[in-house]
Amino acid sequence: MKRQANYHTKREQFYGNIEGFWADLYGEEYALYDIKLLNQNEVDQIRLISERIGSIFFKTASLLRKVPDETLLEMGFPKETLAFIRLKTLPAESVISRLDLIPYGDSYKCIEINADTPTFIKELFHINGMVCKEFGVENPNEGMEELLRKAVLASVSYGTNSPHIVFTAHEDNIEDRETVLYLQSAVPSKFTPLHKLQIRRGVGLFDDDGIKIDILYRQTFPIESLIKDEDEEGNPIGLWLMELIEEGKLVVINPPSAFLLQNKAVQAIIWGLHEEHHSFFTEEEHTWIDEYFLPTYLEADYFIEKGIPFVKKPSFGREGDTVEIFNKDGQLLHADVQRSYSEFVPVYQQFVEHPTVAFHSEKGTQDGKLLIGSFLLNGKSAAFGLRVGGTITNNLSYFLPVGLLKERG
Repeated sequence: MKRQANYHTKREQFYGNIEGFWADLYGEEYALYDIKLLNQNEVDQIRLISERIGSIFFKTASLLRKVPDETLLEMGFPKETLAFIRLKTLPAESVISRLDLIPYGDSYKCIEINADTPTFIKELFHINGMVCKEFGVENPNEGMEELLRKAVLASVSYGTNSPHIVFTAHEDNIEDRETVLYLQSAVPSKFTPLHKLQIRRGVGLFDDDGIKIDILYRQTFPIESLIKDEDEEGNPIGLWLMELIEEGKLVVINPPSAFLLQNKAVQAIIWGLHEEHHSFFTEEEHTWIDEYFLPTYLEADYFIEKGIPFVKKPSFGREGDTVEIFNKDGQLLHADVQRSYSEFVPVYQQFVEHPTVAFHSEKGTQDGKLLIGSFLLNGKSAAFGLRVGGTITNNLSYFLPVGLLKERG
């Protein structure tokens, strides 16, 4: 009991002094006062594998921009987004993206890419280093915060002279708001909450002072939500915003190509090309797909016929919402209680077990399933870190900071 009280006190003292951070979410502990140590070889491997996986996704985007509309619709893209996702507005397909990796044997498997609106940014680029200092260990993400600043700065500088840059988020969501304010600090810009943006169809998007916006940084506002957005009069302002982007009257970051890659059915395309041993991928890339990707399809037949456990997830979805796990007989084992994305085309992927790790928390020592979040900045490996929780990683999973294990000399 004394040990638990000690954990609570130390955690409260540490996180209580960090401004603009959500150490607790939904009334529950989120950021753990604990650290998982990895050796340098593991860190190097995660970074190398992340870049290889990212290169496969980014290469596939160039192919998907050329396929017929029917193919994109079968993949579950809303018809309103077809012109939008064919746009290529920046050199990189995504400025800030996050891969979700599971340790598998002596390697890692990618379960998805969050290319459009990834969360977990401030935790890994900023907070993780503070926790490492608190615990007296080296930070494997050392120097990554400066790379993030440069990536954000470069993305808003591309092709425009002295643009009016606005960062936006839902003002009442602390995680969204503080993530965006953290990113915004990298560049001369303004923060305007989503509900205060003003749109004039065919003319432009304006901030709360009535100034026309050139670049909108919407790190936490997903396109699949945007297309349904209406004002109080019922005007489809989300679709109007997309029109402005398509007409070149507004630049958004992450760019349209990031939404193209956000669709989990992209992994079914990658796996299908790999199964055909298609020449679109080089021999080396086929080796990477075989090692780091999982069999993924738009139907469950393969897994049921072979007696392989699988995951059913929506083509667009976040935080484990609407995810279901089935055993080798096709019987439902686990289902997330949230069902927000059930309207989207489902994707079926081979299930692999997350490794279990012990960690300290307000509830005492617990065991949790481990998931690695590994960021790419313009396709280059950056900060990474850990989530621990249930079999389905959702918004109640913990943030477990990561440190560098000191090598014995």
